Amino acid sequence: MKKQEIVIRIKDELERTFRDIPFIELRHSVMQASLPGVQVDLLLELKIRDNLQKVIVEVKSPGEPRIIRAAIQQLREYLDRTENAYPVVAAPYISDDTARICKQNGVGYIDLAGNSFVNFDQIYIERKNYPNLAIEKRQVRSIFSPKSSRIVRVMLSNPGRSWRVQELAREAKVSLGLASRLKERLLDLEYASEKENGVTLSRPSELLKQWANNYSFRKNKVYDYFSLDELKELERKFSQYCEKRGIPYGLALFSGAALVAPYMRYTRGFAYAGNSIREVADSLGLKQVSSGPNFSILEPYDEGVFYGSRQIDSMRVVSDVQLYLDLVGFKGRGEEAAEFLFEQRIKPQW
Repeated sequence: MKKQEIVIRIKDELERTFRDIPFIELRHSVMQASLPGVQVDLLLELKIRDNLQKVIVEVKSPGEPRIIRAAIQQLREYLDRTENAYPVVAAPYISDDTARICKQNGVGYIDLAGNSFVNFDQIYIERKNYPNLAIEKRQVRSIFSPKSSRIVRVMLSNPGRSWRVQELAREAKVSLGLASRLKERLLDLEYASEKENGVTLSRPSELLKQWANNYSFRKNKVYDYFSLDELKELERKFSQYCEKRGIPYGLALFSGAALVAPYMRYTRGFAYAGNSIREVADSLGLKQVSSGPNFSILEPYDEGVFYGSRQIDSMRVVSDVQLYLDLVGFKGRGEEAAEFLFEQRIKPQW
């Protein structure tokens, strides 16, 4: 959507809102109001009983935190040159993070989804929890696409480290262009900050939770099996076979979590295998089933799932980040295990 169209729709919505309030008279509204050295996208002049009040609006697309902070600064520059004005930022969608930033800075907001906040004189309007627009959802999901998520995984798995774009691209095995674009997205969303020595995560917990909201272990292809072997013995046989044949693998979900949090009990094992899944299953005598499996082998949606895997008790286990992502979407005990993993192992590193 072009910015001009957004401005017009925001103008219509604000005019409609203020006209619905009995003691407000909308005197006029103009687009692209200017003062020496500064301009805003929209200015409305209201008469509230006997007082004149201006509402100045700066429109941004998209409405990401870093971009909205720039809009707030622009509004402040305008406020320094006028009187009786209330600042509002507008965007196609205002996220919870962006709304928080606006309120902290004494600025109102409005979006095209229906969310808004205005608080001045005798006026208080707040509408929230209107759903995200499809375009914004796509923009968030793009951070967690298979190749992009490799970069996110690398940064989450190396807490506190600052990265040059070239280093990030090399470590994540992605192109320099993708690493550069994703860095800018993380900065715009304020999940990361940049200093002279590179870019580092500033809100890793929120980033991981957002990823979890856009992830399911069923993104991987899941092969379900039944075995008469005891689970611990089966996991060891699986690990030894993959090690011997040079097959990339990693114990996952409950199988992996039980090795980093030994208290855990479970009745179904999980593991990733990078290739030769049928060969592995046949060699271990696994019977493929459509219900009641006690062991599942996952064909990874991307090789990034193996990043940060480690050896525990002579078996390879995927990273804590990958364990969390897979477990949190597994209803019931999976969510419980994910929360334990987050609180006891992941969060303390941040």
